Formats: sequence, structure tokens, C-alpha cells
Amino acid sequence: MSSYPKYQDDNMKHDHDRYDVYNSAFETPIDTQDPKKMSLLSNNIKKWTEFCAFLKWMPDIYFDMVTPKDGQRIFLDLYQRVMLRLLVRFPQNYFCNPRGSSKTMIGVMAQYFVAITEPGITLSITASTKEAAVKIWKEKHDEIIKFYPSLKDEIVSAQFAKDTGKVVFQNGSVIDNLANAQNSKGLRRRRGNLEESALIDKDLYDDAIEPIFNIPRTTMTGEINPTELNGQINRFSTSGYKNSDEYEKIRQMVREMIECEGSFVFGSDWFIPIHFKRQKKSVIDKARKGNVVRFRQNYLLEWIGASDGSLLNISKLIKARTLTKIELECQKDKKGNLELSEIVFGVDVARSASQSNNKTAIVVLKIIRNLKGSIRQIQLINIVVPPNGLNFKEQSIIIKKLFYKYGGNSDLAKSRVKAVVIDGNVIGRGLIDRLLEDVTDPDTNEELGCWDTINTDQKTEVEDSPKIVYDFTAQGLNGDIITQFLNYVESGKLKLLKSFEDVKDSLPKNNNIIDENEILAEAACLNTQLFIDEVANLRLKKTTNSITVECVVKKIDKDRYSATAYALFYIFLFMEKEELENIEEPYMLSAGF
Repeated sequence: MSSYPKYQDDNMKHDHDRYDVYNSAFETPIDTQDPKKMSLLSNNIKKWTEFCAFLKWMPDIYFDMVTPKDGQRIFLDLYQRVMLRLLVRFPQNYFCNPRGSSKTMIGVMAQYFVAITEPGITLSITASTKEAAVKIWKEKHDEIIKFYPSLKDEIVSAQFAKDTGKVVFQNGSVIDNLANAQNSKGLRRRRGNLEESALIDKDLYDDAIEPIFNIPRTTMTGEINPTELNGQINRFSTSGYKNSDEYEKIRQMVREMIECEGSFVFGSDWFIPIHFKRQKKSVIDKARKGNVVRFRQNYLLEWIGASDGSLLNISKLIKARTLTKIELECQKDKKGNLELSEIVFGVDVARSASQSNNKTAIVVLKIIRNLKGSIRQIQLINIVVPPNGLNFKEQSIIIKKLFYKYGGNSDLAKSRVKAVVIDGNVIGRGLIDRLLEDVTDPDTNEELGCWDTINTDQKTEVEDSPKIVYDFTAQGLNGDIITQFLNYVESGKLKLLKSFEDVKDSLPKNNNIIDENEILAEAACLNTQLFIDEVANLRLKKTTNSITVECVVKKIDKDRYSATAYALFYIFLFMEKEELENIEEPYMLSAGF
């Protein structure tokens, strides 16, 4: 006891000579001068410690005890009790559960239980962004207080803002949120929860977040409890992609669980929440009819993509989602002039494997150069997928309207859009034919003009039309196209839009009941996610003379990927200053240029 700090005043001094760093005015409820009361403490201290140890091992029993007899109540189901017990028994847990299984709620409940039973502990909640972590946490905090109102007596304060959250407990324990970012470096927490861990950037997490949990908690006597789960990290997520860092992580934890090395992986599909009436069957049926990838990930808990021979580690694309500003048209500077940027369109016309109608994907790539003119970034600022069933003339009108929205001009010297790269094989030939015709917008009566091709002798309806269309023929070039696509991803040059939740605040406010820009922006973000789904579903396939890609799941198309890959290859050949100096003429000729 001699190592304890000196008391600041005599009022803090007691016969038992105890110093509590979390509550410096600590006073025992037992009168040490009363032999009967001391005898009561001595006779029951063993039972009390055993009772506390029992609750630490069975946290679900604790929540049963604090459940109110009247008012709104919840009753824990069997699988939820198992989840709670796992969270206080194993050093590392991974919960891969479907939507509606209450995995986030159970995770927050476990953290509150640990905060109450481990004085002075510091815990954290981390997600892909601080805003996402707070949004998830705040909702569950309100539910916990509503269903277990007695826990309010354990809490000193609970503060939630847009991107920060902090709950302080009576015993000095604190729970807050952390950003998966470099500014979290140097912080210290004892345990943490990772929400939607499949979306977290692994490299950044390993560098900035994981070291935060390396320092263990010390008890009030300055010792480290050897039975405490210091450094515990729990992951909560639906499934992601096979060709990702997170897939390797869950596989590693499964191996550790088999070898009894302290990890536990808890997985289930939609049958669990349906069985316990936590989810409606109608929700599952509706989701089944929607996007096949989302259903398989969110409800079947399947890891999507190729495990062997995959095109790339999909974590690279997830990491590339850094764009927080939606650009639905060419941006203007402070003086109202159009931004001096370069735009390239990529268009792929394909016949869907699951639908009989033509489906077109239009990608908009914005080029960012440094002062020397070298390309630093290629931003995929928009992906537009016209409705199925449109004929080629209707699709050509959509492309031409987008062209002018992004600063396209018939005077190519002034045009922000440098090329519209179109897959001219078979089906795409019909779309190119329509783009080479003069056309009027039927909705606005605006003249959209007639275009010419950059690289073919195909005749247009109007002579001397601007050379805008690049007729791309990919035959024999698949290997080179794939190589350049991978180069742009691996180098970090290709940048993608973040989710709509992360970017919607950047949109200009509109008083209209239905904001058209918001609808278009949400579609752009959704198509970005579908682009990632398509890439994750691709694996490399060797042919006689080259390599190509094939879909693992045939129902998932690759139109967005193809349009992007074609546009990137065009940029590599014609707009990369450094690379163009090294490209040999025979290679250019073999590519049809």
C-alpha cells in the first residue's frame, strides 16, 4: 500500500488506507468500527465475490435481473444469450449474422455490461467512419435505456453528436467512438467493437487502430487481472467478398477456433431471426427478388466472389471509395466558369444474362493532373445505367445529354469531355450508328447534334461532325485491358464514390419535396457498389493467346466493369503523358489506333 499516492486532505483518509483513482472520495458502505457489520461483511464476502464472478460469466442473467417487471420489456432469445456469453468469455469474436438478428444491439449491451463490472475501463466502437459508428451506437443506446431503465443509474453522462459519442459511467468507465483513420494513432483503449468490419480498410486499421488496444487495464490496486480480456476486439458484420482481407481474417479466426486458440466465430443465416420472430418472412421474400448479391450477403451470409483466380483483392476497391462529393454535372469555379477538367465516358452495351432487354452502362471518369501534367487521380464520379427496354436511339439521347451536362462541346478544343469510348462489338454497333445521327431531345426540343468517330471511317449523317465517339474493339486486347485496369487500382489512382450516407450532406439543399439530384446521386452511389460487386464476381481465365475474365455467378453481369476498363485503357493509351512516350508504334497499331 505504500506505493499509493498521498491523500490530498484528511477527509480522504480511512482506516483501511484505500485510495481509489476513479473515485477519490470513496467511502465504504460498511462501518469498520461496528464489529457486527464487519462480521456481516466477512461472513458474506465469499458469496458476494462468487455472485459477481457468476454474473461476469453469465451476463444475460444480469440483464434478466435488471429487466423491469412492468412497462416495455425485451426477452433475450437463446442465440442472443449465447452471443452475450461469448463476448465476455473469448478474447476475439466474429459475429457474421444477417440483418435483423440484433447483433449490434447485443454488442453494445455487452460493452455496457463490461463498463459497469470493470471500473475505469475504456472501450470503443469503430466503424468505417465516425459518423457511421455514432449513428449505429446512438440508436442502440436509446433502446437499452428504454428496456433497462435502471442502467441510467450507472451512467453519469451520455453525449452524442454527428461524429462523436461518449458515455461515462459512475465507476469511471468510458465508452467512445473511434475513427478508422490516422488521427486515432496514439490513443489507448482496453477493448473494442468493429461494426460492419467487412467495410473497414485493413491497412489503415492495422496501422492506426489495432495498436490502440495493446495496453491492458490495471485494477485499483495497480495490478493487471490475468483473467481479464484485455485487448479484446469483436467484429460484427454481414458477409463480404471472398477475395478480400476480411475473408482471410474470418478464415484465420475459424482455424484458431478449431485449435482452441481463443477465437470464436458465430455465424447464421436468415433462418435464425425468422425462427425467433425477430424478422418478417415478407422482408426476406422482398429481398430475395431484389439484388442477388445483396440478398446473398445480407441474408444468406455467403461470401461472394472467386476464392481462387480472382481478378484482384476487392479490399483495394473498397479502400478506393474516398470521394465524398457528388458531381452530376461539370463543376464551376468561384467566377462561374466551367472547371478545367478532362472527362472520359466509357460505355458498354450488353445483353443481360437474366433479362432479355439490352442493358447499357455509362461511366464518367474525371482526370486530375499534377502541375507537370501527369495523371494523379482518375475519379469515377458517376455511373448511369438506363432502364432496360430502351432502344438505341433513346440510349443515344441519354449519352448526348450527359455529354453536355459534363461540359461537352462541339468545339473539341473547348470540350471538357474528350471522348466517349464505346464497345463497338456486335450489340454496341447499333448504339454507335445512332450516335452518328442528328437527333433532337423529344422532352426539351433541344438539338443534341450529330457525332463522328475518332478512329474509323464510318460515315455520319452530317459531314464534319465533331469526332467524339471512340469505337473500341476489345478483341485480342483483353490481357492488356485487364493489366491496365489492375494497374490503376493497385496504384491507388482510381477513386470511387463513398456510400450515399457518407456523401448526401455534400448535395445542395433543395426545398422540393422530391429532389431529383438526390435521386440521381443515390443511384450513382448504388451503381458504384454494384461495380464493386461485379469486379468481385470476376476471375481470371486463360485463353490460347491471352487472358480474359469470366463471371463466377452468371446472374451477375459485368457491364459496369467493362465500361470502366475500356475508358481506363483509352486514358492509358492517349492521355498518360509518361506512358505514351514509352508505347511502341507496333503496339499502337495492333490495338487498332
